[in-house]
This record gives sequence, C-alpha cells and structure tokens, in this order.
Amino acid sequence: MFGRFVRQYSTSKNIINVNELIVEKTKTPFQKYTDKTKLVFGKQFSDHMIEVPWTKEEGWGTPKISGYHNLSIPPSASVLHYALECFEGMKAYKDSNGKIRLFRPDQNMNRFLNSAKRICLPEFNKEAVVELIKKLCIMDKDWIPEGKGYSLYLRPTLIATQNSLGVGASNSALMFVIASPVGPYYPEGFKPVKLIADDQYVRAWAGGSGAFKLGSNYAPTIFPQLEAAKKGYSQVLWLLNDYVTEVGTMNMFVYWKNAQGEKELITPPLGDGTILPGVTRDSILKLAQKWGEFKITEKNFTMTELAKAIKEGRVLEAFGAGTAAIVSPIESISYKGENYNIPIDTSLGCGPLTKKISESIMSIQYGETDSDWSVVID
Repeated sequence: MFGRFVRQYSTSKNIINVNELIVEKTKTPFQKYTDKTKLVFGKQFSDHMIEVPWTKEEGWGTPKISGYHNLSIPPSASVLHYALECFEGMKAYKDSNGKIRLFRPDQNMNRFLNSAKRICLPEFNKEAVVELIKKLCIMDKDWIPEGKGYSLYLRPTLIATQNSLGVGASNSALMFVIASPVGPYYPEGFKPVKLIADDQYVRAWAGGSGAFKLGSNYAPTIFPQLEAAKKGYSQVLWLLNDYVTEVGTMNMFVYWKNAQGEKELITPPLGDGTILPGVTRDSILKLAQKWGEFKITEKNFTMTELAKAIKEGRVLEAFGAGTAAIVSPIESISYKGENYNIPIDTSLGCGPLTKKISESIMSIQYGETDSDWSVVID
C-alpha cells in the first residue's frame, strides 16, 4: 500500500529508528510566499513532509522526508469512516540570530502519544519524532518567516490506514508531519472577542475524549461555531451542565477577585477527560506560579458564578489560551439572553495580565529570555 517506502523495520515494534531516515529533496519546490504579512493560517505549505508507516506485524517502518505530496490510502481506510486520527499543533520559530527554536516539544509529544493510545493507534518513541521534526525544520528553514509573531506551524498527524470497514483497532497506520508558514494571530494588536455561552451543544464530557487531540473532537464544533457567528459572536464558550469548560478550541482562564477578595487566576481542571491539556495552558500556570503575584487555582466553576462575579465587578480579565494566539482576550459573554462585559484596557486591546503572559511566552519562544522551554535546533 505504501510502495514509496523501503520496507525495513526496527527490532522493536514501538521504536522509530531515526538513523534509518531516508531524505529525498523535492525536485518541484513550491513558490514561496513573497509577502509574509499576507500569510493565511494553514493555506500554504513548505516543500517537504515526514512520513513513517506502521503495521501490527512489523512495527514502525523507515522514516522518510520527501516532497509534500498527496497520500494514497484505500477508500475503506479506518480513518475515513471512524475518525481514527490524532494530531498535534506546534511551531518552529526563528530568533533574531537566525537560530531555529521549538517551544516545549516534549509536551506536544506527551499529548500526541496519549491521544494515540486513546484510540488504539500505535505507540512510538517520542524523542524520535522530535528529532525527525528538527530535521524537517532544518530542511525547510527558508520557509520559517522571520520576525516576532511569525513561525512555521507544524502538524504531526497519525492516521489509521487499515483496509477494512470493521470497527476496531487498526492493523496499519501512517504518521506524517506537514508544515505551514504563519503570521501573527493579531497582526495589528489584540482584538478582543465576544463569546456566547450556550449549553445546547456540548463539546466534551467526563469520561469522554475531550482531553485528547482527536479530529473527531473538532468536526462537531463547526456547526455551533457557525451558528454563533450568525449571531455576531466570535467564539462559543462551551458549557457542561453550566460548568465552564473551554472557549472555541482554547483553554479558558479568568482573572478575578474571588469571594474572599483575593486576586486569583482560575482555569477548569484536568483529570476527568473534559479539558484538553494545553501546552500554553500549562506554561501560563507555571509562569504565574513563578511570579507569585496572585493565587492560582485549577477548579470547576459555573457560568452562573462567572456572570455573578462580572455583575459584582470582580472579574478583572478573561482570555482563551492556545498555540495559535498564545492568549485571546475576551470582552463580553452572552448568557441566557444577557450580555456580560469584561474589562479591557483599550490602549492595549486586552488586560495587563493578558499582555504580560503574551509577552513572557513570546520572549521565550524567540530566545529573548533564556529557558529550557525553548529548544534550539542545531
């Protein structure tokens, strides 16, 4: 089925052998963007991609970097019928000295592996995938736009390719990584978003798969998002029995004065399968703990509680957090027919904490602040 690959396999079925990597430079390179300020997320791709096949009998095959190309899979492949697919979202950055950097790639690989396990796709050695990604970044380094806010978006993906309509664990799979040059999420400064909180649609629930980065978690959110857009809202604030979970495809944060009068940063907790363990989410929590300026709590809270706090003037800021934007400030939430406005510093387009978080993380990503979170590709 994947005749493009040399059929050599590592001795351990769960091991990808980077030393066996085959590199074929494309003979038909794409026309590269000429104006980085006009880049649109996910619309243009770099010249090369990574592929690694897997079968139940023989394990991981030979990794290969070759020109970006279409995949050939049977129409009965499990991924096409039962959404047996998981993916990651991460970025490569070019610092002011021209060095290429990854931001906490180990965390992306932890989540990638956990997602694969959840849908019975093959396990893999995480370090090998990071090494392959590094090699792809070096090969396509000219596709990484320079400047703050610009990066090469990386999309590691693992799909089931079994040629069968039976519902079950796939006996074959393909891992691939593609890359896309992207610009700043907010090219002209922060643009606060308006949300609608509606419990008519549920994104995830306890014991479900919401904590894993599966394609099947995203498709059902498109319809509610389009319905929200028709009403003039930027995103959906996902609720579960009135409990706040996520905002759009981002983790949700609220910075408020709690009932005890303490300044507190809160976000819904992990653990029950509802919340995706975002790399940006974890980074924000760790930075805030290091700063020691306010209380930090991972806890469940309801939209009713949040609405009450907004009315009482206790909510200082609210924002979503994720790889694409780092942080996305929230200016209002519509809930049960009433609009709840959240303070925004008009000179910043966000709140001061949101701004500080964005600048702190970006400073690490571009190597301006020394941190072991920023991994230099040599």
